[in-house]
Amino acid sequence: MPPITSQSSTNPGLNLVLFSIPQSFILEIGTASILLLLTTEKFTVKALESLGQASEELFRGDRLPILPFPHSDELTDKS
Repeated sequence: MPPITSQSSTNPGLNLVLFSIPQSFILEIGTASILLLLTTEKFTVKALESLGQASEELFRGDRLPILPFPHSDELTDKS
């Protein structure tokens, strides 16, 4: 069986009809997007943690009003 040889292109990358995009440019765009995604993820985690801490402070027991709950013996007398 004869060996299969592939035709190598002189310009590796994405060849479109009107122009071609070099492979190094595609790699740079992909790397930049991944780095931006990781940076955004770290910022989002910090923002959500601070939001959670703020909500804990808001709903802490000493800042909520005291509600007049009926005692258990008052509930049994009405029935």
